[in-house]
Amino acid sequence: MLFDSHAHYNDTRFDSDRFQILNSMKENGIGYVVNAADSMESIDKILPLCEKYDFVYAGVGVHPEEVGNLADKDIDRLREISKHKKVCAIGEIGLDYHYDDVAREVQKYWFDRQLTLAEEVNLPVIIHDREAHMDCLDILKRHDIKRIGGVMHCYSGSCEMAEDILSLGMYFGFGGTVTFKNAKKVQKAAEKIPIERILLETDCPYLAPEPHRGERNSSLLMHYVAEKIAEIKGISAQEVETITTENAKRLYKIG
Repeated sequence: MLFDSHAHYNDTRFDSDRFQILNSMKENGIGYVVNAADSMESIDKILPLCEKYDFVYAGVGVHPEEVGNLADKDIDRLREISKHKKVCAIGEIGLDYHYDDVAREVQKYWFDRQLTLAEEVNLPVIIHDREAHMDCLDILKRHDIKRIGGVMHCYSGSCEMAEDILSLGMYFGFGGTVTFKNAKKVQKAAEKIPIERILLETDCPYLAPEPHRGERNSSLLMHYVAEKIAEIKGISAQEVETITTENAKRLYKIG
C-alpha cells in the first residue's frame, strides 16, 4: 500500500468529490494519508477527516505564508491539538521567499517557535522550504531534529544541500515534480538520496505528476511518482512502495 505523506484534502478544490476520493483510497492501493495543515483555520477541517477515516492522519502547523497574524494563543492551541490521537506531526511549517508576502524575519520567528513546539510535544516536523534553503537549514540546525525527526516536503534543493539535511537525520518528500521532464535537479537529488530516506507525497491538489500535469492532483495518481522513483533508482515500483511506506510509518510512528 502506498503512503501519501503530504496532502491537502481540506482544500476547496475537493469540495465536490472529497468523500468519493477518500472512500476509494483502499481499493486503489493507498494505505495511509497525512493531511498537512497550512493555517489555523484548516485544522478545523482536517481533524474531522482524521476521525472519519482510519487511514488519514494530521500534521498541524502554520505555513510561512499564513504566519503574518499568528499569536502566542495560536501556539497554545497547537500544543493542545497536538495531543489528538491522529496528529502525527507539526506542519507544514518553514520559510517561503518566493512571494515575500510575509516579512522574512516574521517567517523565521514563527518557524523557530513552531520547531520549539515540536520538540516540546515530541512530534516530527513537516518542512516547507521555497527559495530559502540556507536560512531554513540554519534554523533547523538550532533544534534537535535528530531526536524528533522531520521531512523536507517537496524537496527541490541540490545534492549538496541534501547532505546537510541527511546529517540531521531527516527524510525527503518527492511528489509529482520528480516526473516533470525539466526537473533534472530534483531527479538528480532523488538519485543520490538513499531510498531509505525518501517519502512519497502528492501535495494534492497541487503538482499533479506527468501525464496529468496541470490537472488537480490526488493520491490516486501517486503510482506515477513511485514508478518514476523506481526508474531513477533502478529498482521495482513495488520495492519503492514497500520501502517508502515503511519510511513514512517510521517517521510518523504509525503502525
